[in-house]
Amino acid sequence: MTDTATTTDARVNLLGLTRSELEAFASSIGEKPFRARQLMKWLYKRSVADFGQMTDLAKDFRARLGTVAEVRVPEVLLRQASADGTRKWLLSMDGSGNASQAIEMVYIPEPGRGTLCISSQIGCAMDCSFCSTAQQGFNRNLSVADIVGQVWLANRELGNADQFAGATADRVITNVVFMGMGEPLANYRSIVPAAEILMDDLGFDISRRRVTVSTSGLVPQMRKLAEETNCALAVSLHAPNDALRDELVPINRKHRIAELLEACWYYVERQNARGITFEYVMLDGVNDKPEHAYELVELLRGKPGKMNLIPFNTFPGTQYKRSTPAAIERFRDILNSHGVIATTRRTRGDDIDAACGQLVGRVRDRTTVRLGSKVMSVSVQP
Repeated sequence: MTDTATTTDARVNLLGLTRSELEAFASSIGEKPFRARQLMKWLYKRSVADFGQMTDLAKDFRARLGTVAEVRVPEVLLRQASADGTRKWLLSMDGSGNASQAIEMVYIPEPGRGTLCISSQIGCAMDCSFCSTAQQGFNRNLSVADIVGQVWLANRELGNADQFAGATADRVITNVVFMGMGEPLANYRSIVPAAEILMDDLGFDISRRRVTVSTSGLVPQMRKLAEETNCALAVSLHAPNDALRDELVPINRKHRIAELLEACWYYVERQNARGITFEYVMLDGVNDKPEHAYELVELLRGKPGKMNLIPFNTFPGTQYKRSTPAAIERFRDILNSHGVIATTRRTRGDDIDAACGQLVGRVRDRTTVRLGSKVMSVSVQP
């Protein structure tokens, strides 16, 4: 079982245990494996935390659970609602009920779908120069329970609210993206079982095409992910050549664009996937010129990928500005007219700093140097 699921009083936090781990837990307390499957439905499909309410479980089993297990989720410190319907939560991750270590989670409602953007780390060490999260430093990886707890909590919060965007109350969240704070593949050991729980039909039962892991380009972990899970992949590209990407995304100094793209096509082949989504933040006068678009055409034309152009979202102290609407439209049109599918992401939640690149949380005890200053020293879970 996942060692991070245990509390200080030895009660096991059941959130974050995969189906096989829950079955092993049930066996360890003298129960049959089918009890674990019953338990999963109560935990993940019904978002029930009180064992006493799990009425199809035997009374003695419920009583036993109350002494050896718990359902512990992040604590909500702050809720914010945008004028466009986007919601953001500030969540305490240190168990103290204060904001000494906090992350942010965002829900974006749209007609026919609702996307939850979750975090995988407290802070981030990747040091992408255009990202507010990267400027906060890094404290620690989140556990599987920390990650799954975000989705569980959002289901509870949104399920008790009015319906969003025409979705039914029991399926408000249709998509989950690992695009919040942190580099997911630097926390590989936690995000793989978390994704398994999200996609398990006894878990959150979300389609593999609706669970997306985003990465700035950790190539060995991308290849490993292709062998071990079955979800969608998004890659933060942001530049068409190594010189510019070295500046914007420092991990490029270790894994060049050619190596990164090889890993992308390998992922598509191994997963029989539709393709890779490439994220590209539009920075005025930096990476938004026609020549940059033509360079991207040379990289991606005829390949199984699509480009998601993201208008830059400003934050205090940044050196960058958002590309003009005309520049973004011109850039998109060049790509589309030359065989590279490109769309422009509509900015959501920027009035509450919930848009892409704006999540900051609150990070203290920053224990890791930024990647930009020591590119070869980043610690990544195997």
